[in-house]
Amino acid sequence: MKPEPEIIIGNRKIGYNHDPIVIAEIGINHQGSLIVAKKMVDAAISAGAEIIKHQTHIVSDEMSNLAKKTIPGNSDRSIYDIIEECALDENDEQELMLYCQSKGAIFISTPFSRAAANRLQKFDIPAFKIGSGECNNYPLIEYISNFEKPIILSTGMNNLKSVRKAVYIFRKKNTPFALLHTTNLYPTPPSLVRLGAMSDLQKAFPDAVVGLSDHTTDNLSCLGAVALGASILERHFTDSRERTGPDVICSMDSKELAELIKGSKILKQERGGNKNELIKEEQVTRDFAFATVVTIAKVKKGDMFSNKNIWVKRPGVGEIQAEEYESLFSKKATRTIDIDEHLKWEDVD
Repeated sequence: MKPEPEIIIGNRKIGYNHDPIVIAEIGINHQGSLIVAKKMVDAAISAGAEIIKHQTHIVSDEMSNLAKKTIPGNSDRSIYDIIEECALDENDEQELMLYCQSKGAIFISTPFSRAAANRLQKFDIPAFKIGSGECNNYPLIEYISNFEKPIILSTGMNNLKSVRKAVYIFRKKNTPFALLHTTNLYPTPPSLVRLGAMSDLQKAFPDAVVGLSDHTTDNLSCLGAVALGASILERHFTDSRERTGPDVICSMDSKELAELIKGSKILKQERGGNKNELIKEEQVTRDFAFATVVTIAKVKKGDMFSNKNIWVKRPGVGEIQAEEYESLFSKKATRTIDIDEHLKWEDVD
């Protein structure tokens, strides 16, 4: 059997055969405050987070002036103003990374420009996350792939044809990669999650680790994704619902994060298997729950078996299973058998 694809970020192996990794994305929920960002890191780690994700914005290299007139759907301010207010400078972001690492967590980030990618490469982060908005930004994807680090790519707002072009770059560069299905609505209504699209990614790119970057308001989509094979779950994170960061509306808190980590590990154990496989652990139940052939009247040697003298009853420890019942009709008894005895094959001529 062909081994399942996996990537390694830091010392964490990620793939179908490992516990799903839950990425806590603080993103820009800190609104430009390093103090708040650290509090979010503390809250995420206390809930069991292994990977904490940031967003690296260097606005001058990321956007043109036209962005000052572009208003996101979940805001009444321009994307330029939002990002400019929320971005950490290089010193603060490096301090945030070192703080994460000092707490035992892995720090990764999403660069939105070449300058941001260069900063993160300078930090020597173990992997890059590329957002859905850059899924079809093939020049930037190629640029980041040159750093020879694993890349997690969100694929929201893009179809398979578009994703295939990005995957072509990863394969050309021998870049370890993962693909996350995403719906880029904040928050995402359940009817637009489309977990089947994640399954499409699995089928179209069998060499990819797959997962879900989720923007709903609870853990259900992520848990459903694990049941379908997700190895990576990403949700925005906040330490408090009272905060006003741009993605708090679709963020999990510490309680939800802990529940998602626990639930994803359980679902990982539950998925897979096949209906042709009987498990030995069920034998104790089969022994009492199944039926085997038993006499319902005294049978003399030479008598023929029929529905007048045999039937099927529990337990299942008799020798002749219920499925063989009708095959015994018109066959003869090799000995005299008392009523309520489970038949053996040696009793049948």
